[in-house]
Amino acid sequence: MTVAWEHLLALGWPLLAALAIGFVVLRSVATMARRDRHHPGHRFRARLLAAIAAPAALTLPLFFLLVAVQATPLRPEWAKPMRHALAVAGLLALTWLAVRLIGAIEQRILRQHPVDIADNLAARRVQTQTRVLSRVAQGGAVLVGVSIALMTFPAIRQLGMTLLASAGIIGLVAGIAARPVFGNLIAGLQIALAQPIRLDDVVIVEGEWGRVEEITSTYVVVRVWDERRLVVPLQWFIENPFQNWTRTTAQLLGTAFLWLDYRAPMAAIREELTRICESDERWDGRVCVAQVTDADQHTLQVRLLVSSCNSGALFDLRCAVRERMIEFLQQNHPECLPRWRLERGGAVDHPPPGDIPGGHAPEYTASPGAEDVTPEDRIAHAGGARD
Repeated sequence: MTVAWEHLLALGWPLLAALAIGFVVLRSVATMARRDRHHPGHRFRARLLAAIAAPAALTLPLFFLLVAVQATPLRPEWAKPMRHALAVAGLLALTWLAVRLIGAIEQRILRQHPVDIADNLAARRVQTQTRVLSRVAQGGAVLVGVSIALMTFPAIRQLGMTLLASAGIIGLVAGIAARPVFGNLIAGLQIALAQPIRLDDVVIVEGEWGRVEEITSTYVVVRVWDERRLVVPLQWFIENPFQNWTRTTAQLLGTAFLWLDYRAPMAAIREELTRICESDERWDGRVCVAQVTDADQHTLQVRLLVSSCNSGALFDLRCAVRERMIEFLQQNHPECLPRWRLERGGAVDHPPPGDIPGGHAPEYTASPGAEDVTPEDRIAHAGGARD
């Protein structure tokens, strides 16, 4: 009975001490976090302590238990599995601590660079790099921690050595199978460094207009204008062309087309377009132009070119310009709106050549290249035709 109590005491005091240490660490860290939360200069430390409180309260007691078990007079067949279990648990707890620490640093950087401001180009660049690199770092920490923990098992370590010895065909098959995973991982690093896309970028992907809502370690979520979500693998953005409307700046040019009659007063249209742009706060003051860009047998094509600070404001500005210009033409120049003309009464009488405004009608028509024909050639040609 004495031996049993000795073993029980040898097992009990390290466990109680570890629980006490864990409780003290948790309470101390929580108290420091609450105290720093109300201090403007210590808010980051408060968030950092709040993030690592739980894993720290677990990691420190586990390593204390490991040291205590090694110092206790336990039988080798009991002490060895206990030390192994505590070492594995300590490694996993340390991995959890590293993941929480990386997440806390990521949140700190994201708060310092908000994207809900007018000029958020630099903030979106920083947020994109931070999110992608944080995911990669957290994934690497988990991979390293779990790998080290698994390698402490002799059977798994021997299995790994066996696989390495025969890694020819198996390595090839595994590489082919893991190609999408490693491809997306490398694509994520490329996107974080080269930044072809960033968070809140306006992009055209597969014919869909949307904003980059989220960038993970394997895919990108694009929020389409009608609230749908387009999930695209990271590797797609490296291997396929796409449009990025906010690559260097959010400012954009947009057009509104009108099809008008040939009697459209372009001077009045330009004055009205200037007045519309100057009265609309969505116009950024850069471009306000009205041009005739095409003409067919019925109408003129008039392009109204305007600029705005971002794509959303530009779309609304284009709609407003189009609606207000049509209203202006209806009220002041209804004759310039497009219409079909029908002529009744058969043949149409043409005025004599002398009555044509701006000059005389030509005596004949000729195809290009006939400019070198002399009057004598025409008389000879006409006489031959009569004969």
